[in-house]
Amino acid sequence: MAGPRAPGRRASGPRVSVPEARGPVAGEVRVAAEVRGGPLVVRPAVTELRLSAFAGHRSAVHALGPVTLFTGPSGSGKSTALRAYEALARLGAGDPLDEVFPDAADCVPERARPDAQGRRGFRIGCTVDGPEGPVHLDLAVQAEPRLRIVGERLTGRGRTLLTTALRDPGRSTVQAEWHTAGATPVTRAPFPDDLLGTALLPLRVAGKTRGQLEVLAAAEQVVIGLRSAFACDPRPERMRAPVPPGEGRLRRDCGNLAEVLHRTHTDCPRRHHRLAAVAGAGCAGPVTGVGVQELPEGTVRAVLERDDRSATPLGRLGDGELRYLALALTLLTGPGVLEMDRIAEVPDAMQSLTLLADGLDRGLDGRQAGELLRLATGIAADGHIRVAGAVGERTAGEARRTPGVTVVDLSG
Repeated sequence: MAGPRAPGRRASGPRVSVPEARGPVAGEVRVAAEVRGGPLVVRPAVTELRLSAFAGHRSAVHALGPVTLFTGPSGSGKSTALRAYEALARLGAGDPLDEVFPDAADCVPERARPDAQGRRGFRIGCTVDGPEGPVHLDLAVQAEPRLRIVGERLTGRGRTLLTTALRDPGRSTVQAEWHTAGATPVTRAPFPDDLLGTALLPLRVAGKTRGQLEVLAAAEQVVIGLRSAFACDPRPERMRAPVPPGEGRLRRDCGNLAEVLHRTHTDCPRRHHRLAAVAGAGCAGPVTGVGVQELPEGTVRAVLERDDRSATPLGRLGDGELRYLALALTLLTGPGVLEMDRIAEVPDAMQSLTLLADGLDRGLDGRQAGELLRLATGIAADGHIRVAGAVGERTAGEARRTPGVTVVDLSG
């Protein structure tokens, strides 16, 4: 994998990257089971979210399946749970702590009292399953008086692989210890207190001893699983106007939907044709295709093609129809068409995209929500795409009757 990126701000994407893989995660593809007559590749994926002390959550452990939907009344913590997932994903991608948590004080449990030094914080974690089995990552973050990671633990196969701890509050570092085996059983070094140590390990571990290889494999599995996430929140008001053609990578707000459709129409005709079928199931009136018109001023706009040779610009569609189309496109396209830092150094067979969608059913009617659920479970069945979203009770009720969907009810 590529080494560390040059310093400086970026519009999106990580600050650090896993270097060339030396462990077995990227070096070999392991077969876990035989499904439908062929091998099922174990792709690293987040299978558990732990909110030990995060905003309104305490001692919460949530299992995550291929399609997981959080539900509950307003204020129950649906959005907060997804925020914790996205925060871990960004830290795994190398983003610094202050960018991931610009309002860190809001993440501290409301009744958490400061210690004698005035320190308050929060704790989150996850489990990433993959070729190395379940690997657990847990973080303790100090939000006050200064934002920093004060403790990190990486464990796998019953062994502690990495720990970090704050030794000197006056320094911007933590003391890291990782499993080495060989002549030196543990290696110690200072790590910055604003970056995820697990993401830094592949930059620091030589990968010569069996213990080092074990640590590398576990760290790379966690980083791959976390980085393979795309937070999508379609904003219909930003999707109506024509846009200039470009590289065609869908942004978080889906404001460049027409640009992306312009690309998929040419580069991904099979998926584009499938989107047209999905559009017909969730949009009013007959739909024979999803087209793109090139306008005289050099912009493009997307249209729904009708069977009477007319076309309806997407700008005329309702908010629910636009959100439905954008989320369906995200499910159908995959990382190559999304504005995310794709892990180009890892084979596609080892990656699975996780779509994070707060308010997955916002603005959708029952028919659209049901179609989106069926699309998500159908695509998730092959292991390439997973979904974690927040929905209202109506959609949750439909989801409980849909095979392959895990519903996490936060009402209690």
